[in-house]
Parts: sequence; C-alpha cells; structure tokens
Amino acid sequence: MKLAGVAIACAVVLGGTLAVTWRPVARASAPRPNAVLPPAVRVQPVQRRRVFLSKAQVDDALASGIIDRPIRSLLAVPYRMEFGDYVWNAASVPSGPTWVRVDLGSQIISIFRAGDEIGTAVIVYGGDNKQTPVGKLHILGKAREHRSSLYDAEMPFTLRLTNDGVSIHGSAVRWGAATHGCIGVPLAFARRLFDATHVGDEVVVVPPTPKRIS
Repeated sequence: MKLAGVAIACAVVLGGTLAVTWRPVARASAPRPNAVLPPAVRVQPVQRRRVFLSKAQVDDALASGIIDRPIRSLLAVPYRMEFGDYVWNAASVPSGPTWVRVDLGSQIISIFRAGDEIGTAVIVYGGDNKQTPVGKLHILGKAREHRSSLYDAEMPFTLRLTNDGVSIHGSAVRWGAATHGCIGVPLAFARRLFDATHVGDEVVVVPPTPKRIS
C-alpha cells in the first residue's frame, strides 16, 4: 500500500523554475516500540538518477530553512516511499565531509557526502513517552553488533548520538512502529549508513514542523 502524508521538500528543476518534489510518508497514530528485526527486510533497487541544483535553488532552500548548508545534488525519487524503503546511489560522488539529515515530520533520513545526497530512507522514531532529541548532534560511537540491555532488543549497525544511548540503528521500519527515542532505519540501509559514516560526523535532526520553499 502506498502511503500519503507529509514529506521532505527537495528542490528540483521543472521547466526552468524552482519546484518541489515530495517523498510522502504517513506517521502512525499509535506508535509502539520496535520489535526484533524480521528475517527479511524489503529494499528498493539502489541505482537511481540524481538532480543537480543551481546556485539560485540552493540559495532559496537555505533562505527557507529547508537546508542549513549548501548541497550540490539530490537523489531523484519519483515514487512515493513506503515503510521499509530506501534508495542509495554513491556512484561518482567524490570523497568529502559526510553529514546526516533526519526530518522527523517527513520520517525521512538523508546522508550527504561532499554536498551530494547518497542515500535516503523512511524511518521510525521516538513515541510521545520517549521523544527523539532534535538539533545538531554528532556520532559519538559506532557498534556493528549491539543489543540494548535496557530494552533487551537487537540494535544492529548502531550510530550512537547521545550519552544516554539514543542512536540511529537497523530496525523493523513498519506502520505503527516507534522507538524509545532512537531513529530506526531499514536494516540494509543501516549497513550502508554505518560503513559510510565516521565518529564525529554531524547529524541534524529536524523537528516535525513541515517547511516549504516559498
């Protein structure tokens, strides 16, 4: 089933003007903590086109608050992403600084390298009783195999963001799921994200307030 709802706004060129393309995802009304990962997680093909942005588009996106630093290109995702979906394409992207953007309102995570988006996925995040922290965070530690002693749950490919254990990690990304504050991503995406990031890389978590290019 395709999901409707809020989405991340990405600048693209349509007819020579600045427009908006959407990656819609629905937020579950009654989230519950993640279960242990299922035996198989559905993923999308990894080869996709990308859209290169003009300076004027980047300036507009910066002024509107959609991004907080210049970017060069975005992955073109022409379909409505579902829970469990991800896209990854780092082909021809040069080496350079890596940072991660998590949009809680859209339930979308994006990883950028040298100004190019190389991966994006649908996420789950903290419920009302244990909210995900927002703002500029950093990867404090990495663990390819980790099990939460507090919640007795597997957290593969963990990227720890806070001293009290809030992390990005592989999870069962499905309708109705939530976490105890962590950011859950599809397992196959989590593996790629783990390999592409380093301790100290910045993670920007945007609160669930939709923003658009005006």
